[in-house]
Amino acid sequence: MMWTQGGHCMLAMLIGEFTWAVGFGTRFGLHTQPDSQSIYIAYYLFIVLSPCAFIASEYMLLGRLARYLKSHRHLLIPPQRITVVFVASDISTFLIQAAGALLSISKNQKLSKTGEHIFLAGLVLQLFSFAVFVILALRFLYRIKTMDPHVWTVDADKPWHRDWRTLGFVLIVSSVGILIRCVYRVIELSQGYRGHLATTEAFFYGLDSLPLFIAVAVYTPFWPGRMIPTIDQLAKLYKASAAAEGDARSSGDAEVKA
Repeated sequence: MMWTQGGHCMLAMLIGEFTWAVGFGTRFGLHTQPDSQSIYIAYYLFIVLSPCAFIASEYMLLGRLARYLKSHRHLLIPPQRITVVFVASDISTFLIQAAGALLSISKNQKLSKTGEHIFLAGLVLQLFSFAVFVILALRFLYRIKTMDPHVWTVDADKPWHRDWRTLGFVLIVSSVGILIRCVYRVIELSQGYRGHLATTEAFFYGLDSLPLFIAVAVYTPFWPGRMIPTIDQLAKLYKASAAAEGDARSSGDAEVKA
């Protein structure tokens, strides 16, 4: 879909979906070999770390929406920087979680406990970062609706499945699904690997797998590249527009001085 309809900002999510599916495959392998440490390590890393890729695509999509609408003033962070700032945060928390996860499966009890704490710190930081992002996204949509009604209705003459507002709603729904999973993982790990949440499989499927499935599946009928055909060219168009405005401003200043 991405190669035919565009939407390369979703590439990270597609890669994450693949590794997430691999994680489920290894999870099923544990049913036949429950004592296999190598399978458990692979399962744990793929299942727990793959959502970092989902989050990266959410960050990039919001920046693309702001550029498409030329409404960057409604974001606290410029669209050309929002991806850099939050993706850098995502990568940092990913590395912290990966380091913690690797240490937590150590046979050395002290190292394992240290790994749990590091892993929990990574999850908390990820939750905080993503919660800030969701607040920014909600604020962005609210300010456009209340302060720029002409921008809010710019796609009103298009079918609802081509309306940017639908994509904005999908972004929020997907982000809420990921947010639910982040909260679940923080609480689960704070209880320890033998806590009630960690040892009850229903919670894993209901608060981790299902919200994440909804978060990625919701983009299938509402693919960004199909809803905004120029989405892959927005960065170049935004730079060209900014350069043109800068030239016009310089020319105006020169005329005033003359």
